[in-house]
Amino acid sequence: MIEIDGVTHRFGDRVVLREVTVTLPERRIGVVGANGSGKSTFARLLNGLVRPSAGRVRVDGLDTRRDGAAVRRRVGFMFTDPDNQIVMPTVAEDVAFSLRRLPRADAAARVTSLLTRFGLDGHADHPAHLLSGGQKQLLALASVLALDPDTIVCDEPTTLLDLRNARLVGRLLHDLPQRIVLVTHGLDLLDGYDRVLVFDGGRLVCDDDPAAAVAFYRRLME
Repeated sequence: MIEIDGVTHRFGDRVVLREVTVTLPERRIGVVGANGSGKSTFARLLNGLVRPSAGRVRVDGLDTRRDGAAVRRRVGFMFTDPDNQIVMPTVAEDVAFSLRRLPRADAAARVTSLLTRFGLDGHADHPAHLLSGGQKQLLALASVLALDPDTIVCDEPTTLLDLRNARLVGRLLHDLPQRIVLVTHGLDLLDGYDRVLVFDGGRLVCDDDPAAAVAFYRRLME
């Protein structure tokens, strides 16, 4: 359960989120809005990357202010640009980075399993930053999944991808057992989701099933 209670957030003097209150028990949640609407700030609140200026965010009862490390173990985060989260030189090393506290044999087995799962097993020793855009995003997803989080928050993970890879990543996210919170401009990726939130001007202006929320968003953009 993710609970956002009366959250306002400011960058300096600029208010980017205003008095957002929402509870998210569902398994598939979409978040849409124009650029600058506050949706990415909202996403970053969910795992403590951003702390609210007012109000509070709780994940399974854990407060993101007080229990940030525990929240981040439960909530993984995928950035728009996977280069922002690739931290190690090679593909296998990047996945293994999160597993460095495990026994070496256990970590190696998990790395092999994840790379095979996402079709990267033939690239284990390749320089991670020289992968294609689609492969980098798959690597980012594998690295997030290495710690087996309960929830994955994805901030426009398909924006930099071509149509084929965008559909691939969207399909993989949809089929994961974890709760997914997907911030996206790709409205077709929300098919089959349980709920969609629409942000505008820092406010949550619509919270509905995907068809109704997307229709509201289209009218808003017109």
